[in-house]
Parts: sequence; structure tokens; C-alpha cells
Amino acid sequence: MKVLLVDDNRLMLEGLQNLLEAHNIEVAGMAKDGWEAVARARELKPDVILMDIRMPGCDGLTATRLIKAEMADARIVILTTSTEDEDLFEAVKSGACGYLVKSMDTDELVEALEQVMQGTPPFSPGLAGRLLKEFARVSSQPPTGATSPEKAGKVASGSGLNARQIEVLKLVSDGLSYKEVGAKLGLSPRTIKYHMAEIMDRLHLENRAQVLAYAGRMGWRGDKPEK
Repeated sequence: MKVLLVDDNRLMLEGLQNLLEAHNIEVAGMAKDGWEAVARARELKPDVILMDIRMPGCDGLTATRLIKAEMADARIVILTTSTEDEDLFEAVKSGACGYLVKSMDTDELVEALEQVMQGTPPFSPGLAGRLLKEFARVSSQPPTGATSPEKAGKVASGSGLNARQIEVLKLVSDGLSYKEVGAKLGLSPRTIKYHMAEIMDRLHLENRAQVLAYAGRMGWRGDKPEK
């Protein structure tokens, strides 16, 4: 795993570098603002980008949008002190695949990075639930430019999911990683990933945000408590 660190605080960058390298995670490079982050992402092509929000010149949300516009497959995780809903929702809309707060401990950060590599969006405790509520609130509106009216109609008319797929969707939508869902259901993370691909195909959806919106509209929640 190669990680690009983006933060305007030099001490934070050096601390993160030492922390990650102590856990055998390679820090491919560092950037002190959004403009440098775009250039370094282009140059290094890291597996994961840990992006701060508040930075001078070009903030993390703008940098996220710029990077995603050029590199659609880039995996960007926001790492910030902000727990404001506005920042959380805007980060996801900008293309971030996860949102973590800097108060988390080392083991949680390492686990979050592993989740990203497994294809599971990592969120600090409580944030996934807030996202789900927001997606549920706006889910009556068809996704802009993503799903055709015909496909949206199919989604609204019925799920076409089997019992196992609904079970997987409930747990994933409540913030559990593929590994955690697999442990609950006695399945491998690879099998959970396969089920999620099937769910997206059957629902005629194209990204995880749309999947969460669908789960929210249906009132499907897992049983993992908010922290």
C-alpha cells in the first residue's frame, strides 16, 4: 500500500509518516496544500490519499474534486478535525471514499486504510449513520446524471434482491467493513464484495452513494450501534 499524505501541518505529516511506516505502510510522498496534492497524485499514483480539509491556497475538498476529475479511480480519504455535517457531505459529493477524524487511534487508522484497499469506505464512528440519514432524505430525487429515469423506475419498483443480499446490504450500509460483515455471516470478505457487486447490478446503481440512498429509503439498517 502506497499512501500520499496531504496536510499543511508539517508536524502532522511527519507524525503520520512515522506511524504508518511503523506498520509497514509505505508513505509514497507528502504535500502541504491542495495544489501540491494534485501534482503529487499525478506523479506518484498512490493507492490511497489521506487528505486534510483546511489548507491555504487550495483546500482539501477542492483538491479532491480536481484529483477525481483527472483520476477517477483515485481513493481519497479525508483526515480532518472537522465533524461538521457540511464538510462530511461535501467531501463525499466531491469524491472522497472515506472520512476520518484525527482523534482516532493508530489501530483505527491502519484498519481504515485496510478497508479502503478492500473496497469498503471507512468512516469514523457515527458518521456513516449521519450520511445514511442524509442519503435517505434526498433519495426521493433521482441521482443527477448517473441513473436514467428508466433505471430509477426499476429501483423504485422493487429491489429484486434475495434474502442474503438484503442481509449484506443492511450490514454494509450501517458502516461495517466487508471483513466485519463476513464474520457476522460466516462468509469471506471476497464473498461479501461479490454480493455487493451483484446488489449494485440488480438495483441498476452505479456507486456506493446510490446504494446507501436506496438502503435508507427502504429503511434497511444493520444492528451495529453508533459510537
